[in-house]
Amino acid sequence: MTSSLHILILGHGEMGHAMEYLLKDRHTFAIWEQFPQRNYPYTMLEQSAPLADIVLFCLPVNPHREVTQRIAPLLKRNGLCVSIAKGLDESGKTAAQIFAENLPAHQPYALLYGPMISEEIRAGRYAFAQLGCHDLAAFHAMQACFNHTRLYIEHTFDIAGISWAVILKNVYAMAFGMADELQLGDNVRGYLATAALQELNQITQIMGGQDGSPYHLAGLGDLITTATSESSHHHELGRKLAREEMDGISGEGPHTLKMIKQHRLLDIQNYRLFQLIGEIVQNPHNVRSKFDDYFNQAFQHPPQN
Repeated sequence: MTSSLHILILGHGEMGHAMEYLLKDRHTFAIWEQFPQRNYPYTMLEQSAPLADIVLFCLPVNPHREVTQRIAPLLKRNGLCVSIAKGLDESGKTAAQIFAENLPAHQPYALLYGPMISEEIRAGRYAFAQLGCHDLAAFHAMQACFNHTRLYIEHTFDIAGISWAVILKNVYAMAFGMADELQLGDNVRGYLATAALQELNQITQIMGGQDGSPYHLAGLGDLITTATSESSHHHELGRKLAREEMDGISGEGPHTLKMIKQHRLLDIQNYRLFQLIGEIVQNPHNVRSKFDDYFNQAFQHPPQN
């Protein structure tokens, strides 16, 4: 029998509810909500952070810096901070970079990324993720956290690789929604998968990740989940863009495109599919023609090795 851990869940949105479902009968947990509106016994950070063995950041990446700075002086020396955020903040930083900049050097942190649709977790279905962390003690703590649940995790040291793979897959997932809305067919879907993975592998290495990092759960696994699920937010964004709709085009994917351009994090001209998606998000008109032009350019003038 796994000993009970003290878990602090930050945020009570979709993933906060999923973590509550997984942990409610196994560990002692408390939930903090930045904007509490429901009749729920939410905790105070000052009350629960000093007790927490694990702090689960079920928050968008933007509030990570402020919340991390608030709890850093309160945490146990070995209290583990874990983020599931798949985006960039307004300064263009990943959750891992925010942790590294705002936690004491001794404080362990990790990233949990992979196919983890909240609705499926709460329905008792399987989920899978990679845990990126510097030392195996953090991985073993998370194994104990989710022992006897249907969330299965594997370890990687490649924090930069899984961070950028999971952030960028939200951008590429929109292309699948566009193609499905335009009824471009299964052949195009197969092509998009290979083109997206090729670019993901190139970009993650530029960002400090390892060669092949996107071919695992945080990259390929999460891309397939996000790009093919009709309930996926980013798949639906792609559909809207293909219909030339501009209202409601928001989320981690569009924000990632904005931050990459604003902070000049990447020379997007080197990545044709990424560039195509960015152009459509910026100007969702004549989307089918844009795909035609993309395919003609990609195969008539392939990139030079």
